[in-house]
Amino acid sequence: MKREIGISIYPDASNNEEDRIYIEKAAKLGYTRMFISMLEVSEGKETVKRKFKELISYSRDKGFEVILDVAPNIFDDLGISYDDLSFFAELEAHGVRLDVGFDGFKESLMTFNEHDLIIELNMSNNVAYLDNIFTYKPNASAIYGCHNFYPQKNTGLPFDFFVECSQRFKSKGLKTAAFVTCSNGNQGPWDINDGLPTLEEHRNMPLTSQVKHLFATDLIDVVIIGNGYATDKELEEMAQVNRNQVEFLYDSIGEHSELEKNIIEEQHYRRGDITSQVIRSTQVRVKYQNNDNPSNQKEARFEVGDIVIGNNDFGKYKNELQVVLEPHEDSRKNLVGKISKDEIMLLKYIHPWSKFKFKQNQ
Repeated sequence: MKREIGISIYPDASNNEEDRIYIEKAAKLGYTRMFISMLEVSEGKETVKRKFKELISYSRDKGFEVILDVAPNIFDDLGISYDDLSFFAELEAHGVRLDVGFDGFKESLMTFNEHDLIIELNMSNNVAYLDNIFTYKPNASAIYGCHNFYPQKNTGLPFDFFVECSQRFKSKGLKTAAFVTCSNGNQGPWDINDGLPTLEEHRNMPLTSQVKHLFATDLIDVVIIGNGYATDKELEEMAQVNRNQVEFLYDSIGEHSELEKNIIEEQHYRRGDITSQVIRSTQVRVKYQNNDNPSNQKEARFEVGDIVIGNNDFGKYKNELQVVLEPHEDSRKNLVGKISKDEIMLLKYIHPWSKFKFKQNQ
């Protein structure tokens, strides 16, 4: 399934002109999903309709798929019904996210709505909710899944629970989404905003590391910035994240030969017959087997996340690239870089035959 990135808009916490600027910037960078919150609307139906339709129409013109986040109180406040989704079709939304679920049968009926609206379900509950919906034979092609975000510090999902919840949706082949948080965005649905991630461990991490982590799990297809507005730099950096393989951010160590620089920049994959001490990328040693690579080591003590390349003393294994998983010493390897500390956690997603690359920290 194609992987996408997205942004969030809070019309009752922002102004139209700033929203348009933000939307245009994101669109130019390749963002394609938009989450728009309707949880906090407080104006009358016609006012809400006019404001949201204008925003959604502009977003669609910029290439966004727009999902509106809704809850039961919104239906009551606006005098509309879950049994008639025409209001959201008139707004030109692509779908609605149900922050709160029903009995399963109602959701299944909603997936056959005459307006072809996507019905996005809350993924952040590890119960048989989705299984129940599927017993009522829904239109599966009209179902997406999307996790919650958590504005209050220390209330985000723990990772193991996140995995269990997500696996329920991926097992059905559904498109899935989750949220990351930008550093200084102060817009959200409520008056508390300690960031808006899905995973608690992401709350104080760099944005790009959060994004890489979610994609690396192979459980999330769409990563959305939960709070607004991300800075131009954050938008650009997130847009540059490799969505299809882990691309480790690393710091260069010492002076490298042109050979070592070339080796680092290659496409890498882990050998199928793995070892616990290092991740081995062996094809580069074949490509560069005739290139001289003198030892540059004074102390050859390596730590987890170190990037090393075999030197001339390594015989057949000269110019093999390895990423250290367990501390060890070996003078036959040159230390060439260190993976950024926030991305050490991505090492566990490099499985047998996994592809990976490196990008130098600027």
